[in-house]
Amino acid sequence: MDLTTIWAFIIAFAIFAYVVMDGFDLGIGILFPSFDPGRERDRAMNSIAPVWDGNETWLVLGGGGLFAAFPLAYAVILPATYPLIIAMLLGLVFRGVAFEYRWRDPAHRRFWDAAFTGGSFVAAMAQGMTLGALLQGIEVVDRAYAGSWFDWLTPYTLLCGVGVVAGYALLGSTWLVWKLDGEGQAHARRLAVRSAAATLVLMGAVSLYNVFLNAEYAERWLTAPEIYFAAPVPILTAVIAISLVRATTRERNSKPFWLSIALFFFGMAGLGVTMWPYVVPPGLTIWDAAAPERSQVFMLVGVAITMPLILAYTAWAYWVFRGKVGDEGYH
Repeated sequence: MDLTTIWAFIIAFAIFAYVVMDGFDLGIGILFPSFDPGRERDRAMNSIAPVWDGNETWLVLGGGGLFAAFPLAYAVILPATYPLIIAMLLGLVFRGVAFEYRWRDPAHRRFWDAAFTGGSFVAAMAQGMTLGALLQGIEVVDRAYAGSWFDWLTPYTLLCGVGVVAGYALLGSTWLVWKLDGEGQAHARRLAVRSAAATLVLMGAVSLYNVFLNAEYAERWLTAPEIYFAAPVPILTAVIAISLVRATTRERNSKPFWLSIALFFFGMAGLGVTMWPYVVPPGLTIWDAAAPERSQVFMLVGVAITMPLILAYTAWAYWVFRGKVGDEGYH
């Protein structure tokens, strides 16, 4: 355990926090066309209104932390995924603008609803494909990206993109199961059942694809002694998956949402087992890409001050808006 490893875990935590917190926002956008215009859509929007913009704090921390702590990785990953990063940012912009203007411009609400859905879908798909592009490997020569403009576009990255879309839909639907009541909750529960099934199937497909994607990945998961360290991840994932399926089909409020978060946690743990210690497979480890030690120490002091503040105000916001959502907002 050294400074570089600590920074790898800090950035992993920031990415996980972003995926979970902004994931259910994007999931609600992805599911938005399935909600009835009017009351049902308004209640879904109101459920995330107090927290959605604060959730994106973690994206800034993850991206900024990667740039500061692993500048070489940042310099390689961005050129390799420029189209995806641009698409993600444009999707987030459309999602944010639509969120605000659908209330202020009722005459064009159908357009803003479509923009909200489109922006959410594009952002989620781009994030999943970026992950896939990283896992399938990025060509590096002389510490610089040496691939082409479209190396990121493969069947594997498309599968990862669809998997993230389904996962975010699961987070969004289970969030609404928790926050709504009556017919809205019943509708959200039906969506959660379908989203859970899609997520589990796609998670299994991506995991299976990973084994054949890279010989080193297969060695991590299928040969001794590595398999003994990796085995708890799929076992616990299976336990969580069974619990999630049972919770979504029964009268539970918050439990499906927490189990969805646990599913994402073990999915990310599986990615960590697959990639470690590479930050840019197959050639750059976290130590190859790390900033100088003095820089890491300086930044660690800043994170030690700012991260508790971020966690505190995030926890306070969720505590204040912990109830159910009615027609006029939280109560």
